[in-house]
Amino acid sequence: MRILCFLLCALVSIGSAAPLKTDTQIRNQQKALKQLEKDLVKKREQLMLLETEEKSVLNTLSLLDQNLSQTREYVSMLASNESLVAAAVKRLSLELDSLDQKISKQQDAMKKRIRTLYIQGRHSEGEELYRLLRQKENPERQLYLVRRLLSEDKMLVENLSASIKERTEKKAMEAEHLKNLQVLRSKKASEEKGFVIQIERQSEMLFMLKRDKNLQKKVLEEFERNQKTMILLIKKLEQKRKKEEAEAKKRLAEEKKKKSKKVQKEKPKVKKETPAVVLDKAIVGPKTMPMHGPIISNYGMQEHPVLHIMTRNLGVEIKGQRGGKVKAAAKGKVVMTAEIDGRGPSVIIEHEGGFYSVYGHLNSIRVQEGDAVRNGEEIGEVGDLASLNGIKLYFQVSQGTQTIDPLQWLNEK
Repeated sequence: MRILCFLLCALVSIGSAAPLKTDTQIRNQQKALKQLEKDLVKKREQLMLLETEEKSVLNTLSLLDQNLSQTREYVSMLASNESLVAAAVKRLSLELDSLDQKISKQQDAMKKRIRTLYIQGRHSEGEELYRLLRQKENPERQLYLVRRLLSEDKMLVENLSASIKERTEKKAMEAEHLKNLQVLRSKKASEEKGFVIQIERQSEMLFMLKRDKNLQKKVLEEFERNQKTMILLIKKLEQKRKKEEAEAKKRLAEEKKKKSKKVQKEKPKVKKETPAVVLDKAIVGPKTMPMHGPIISNYGMQEHPVLHIMTRNLGVEIKGQRGGKVKAAAKGKVVMTAEIDGRGPSVIIEHEGGFYSVYGHLNSIRVQEGDAVRNGEEIGEVGDLASLNGIKLYFQVSQGTQTIDPLQWLNEK
């Protein structure tokens, strides 16, 4: 009997755990939907501002692409949430049917009890109680039987009351889910319609770009300006590094000069060893692919995703997924975290020997300027900010001011 009771309890707990899990999933998804809604509103406001001010064509195209990507994700999440809520409504409907049957049986039992009391009164039960109390049996068993007889009516009423209360709560929950379902379906229909319009707008702009030579020229100028900005940033960082290196050497030389004139005479020899532009590969140490994913654009001459003409790519582009982690390709020091034209939020790391690695289109940055990072340490999350073709990581490597093939650099031991 105890085993049977245990099994029944286990079945009840399993049955109740499933609805709780679904309700938690619904709540979590609704939180994510609200956050995505905020991001979409912000992106659409930025897009409207760019269109009214007639600013950068590349920025406008990038925002259009980001907006499309997030709208696609939003519609997908709405559909998923709609399915969960619909499943919850169906489950509640079945539970309510079961409760209605249970309440009906309990009401029938109550009716029978009332009818029995009306016909027989309490006299027969009084006799039963008197008989039980006069028996010479186990006192504990007598007490149990008396209590059971007296509590039967109370249990009938309490069980019926609990069932009705449970039904009221489930009915309210069902009504709330049905309301949410209606809102979700309305939003989904609206976003799907808007998504089609956005695709048409993007296609129209790309078509205009193909036909309009002046617009093509403007976009190409923007692209080249962004490339020059990146080269200039690395140049400034390299100048700063060389200046700091020269100052450090000067201080060291002055200290040595004070100690010994002999060391001062050997100073020119030290100078000959220092211009380590061609470095030992071992200096940088172990390296790591900053993010796993297909390479969608290689280093060097590549077809531009918008202009469809050959342009020089200073780095490589790796396709990513929302939330993907970006790692430092090698140990080094963070020398810049900034919004870079054409690359969006970016991190630049300086490695030993005058190497620099750049990580662009980040959705979030987890490091600050001056931080020392280990090889493979997480520095941010990939995104699609300033991207023209979805979520991706821009990865660039420079030796001094000269860009080099990042994949070849990673493969060097």
